[in-house]
Amino acid sequence: MNKTNFYIDDKCVFLAGSTGSVGSAIMQYVLDNYPLTKIKASYRHREPFLKHERVEYVKADLRVLEECRRAVSGCDCAIMAASHSAGSKMMTTQPWLFTNDNIIMNAQMFEAFFHEKVKRVIYIGTATVYQEFEGFIKEDDIDFNKDPHLAYLGVAWISRFLEKLGLFWNQKTGMEVINVRSSNIFGPYANFDPSSSYFIPAIIRKACEKMDPFEVWGSPDVTRDVLYSEDFAAAIIALLNSADIKFDAFNIGSGLKTTVGDVVNWSIKHSGHTPSNVHYDLSKPSTIKFRALDVSKIKKVTGWKPVYSIEEGIMKTIGWWNKNKETWKR
Repeated sequence: MNKTNFYIDDKCVFLAGSTGSVGSAIMQYVLDNYPLTKIKASYRHREPFLKHERVEYVKADLRVLEECRRAVSGCDCAIMAASHSAGSKMMTTQPWLFTNDNIIMNAQMFEAFFHEKVKRVIYIGTATVYQEFEGFIKEDDIDFNKDPHLAYLGVAWISRFLEKLGLFWNQKTGMEVINVRSSNIFGPYANFDPSSSYFIPAIIRKACEKMDPFEVWGSPDVTRDVLYSEDFAAAIIALLNSADIKFDAFNIGSGLKTTVGDVVNWSIKHSGHTPSNVHYDLSKPSTIKFRALDVSKIKKVTGWKPVYSIEEGIMKTIGWWNKNKETWKR
């Protein structure tokens, strides 16, 4: 790894959402690449599974201010990777699950950061904040006068609000806040539960279980910007290390168009599955047909770029799932 700035060296990083897929990837990346950095990590329901002498775990309900303050006490900077999220089925049938907890938790955390003198914060939001669009969208293209796509209305407006809340804390207190608009992140430690997972873990699980005929929700032409979790973690740390950034927003994704059909083909290929038929069920819940991010800004500012192709990421995720599927429960 080519590190050009060592902001997090000799510092304690607070990590919310440490037992999720994104949080786990960030933690592992820091432990592997920054031997002088300590991590204070919060969790609530799911017991921690990545144990290390430089990681201190704190069980906390981040909806409660006093518990937020206890969790972040002694930390220099923070990464907010905690959220309540799921795939298109739950987004369609129970969208309210993504509203109250996320907004309360993040609002309480910002106040806790102020009281505990946490100087620098990365808020990991979502690219659903953007209005409907075709093509690759840049950060400055966002139009707050236009609603996000109806399928994401709740979660997207919450993310928009939290970006503005970060601006409020930045302007009123000088807290350094970096807003991240992330693409679909996949990799180890993800939710592979068929009833609530994102589309990539769902497809990988079906391939590894040798489903035949192979059933897929939606059209093979649905296009997303997806990114392997280790590459995402590297991008987050690159932003945290870019100490000149005091407030800004960045897209993080592959910057490539990946179709559902691509994911199906790669999952079948690397799981060694040869189904007799692949059936795309167009009657099942889906969201929007095409979404992709322009990631030139983060590349220019930090020098970050993805290391793994999407196919390589899927291959690595399949390998992890095959080793852990008997014990991993999400």
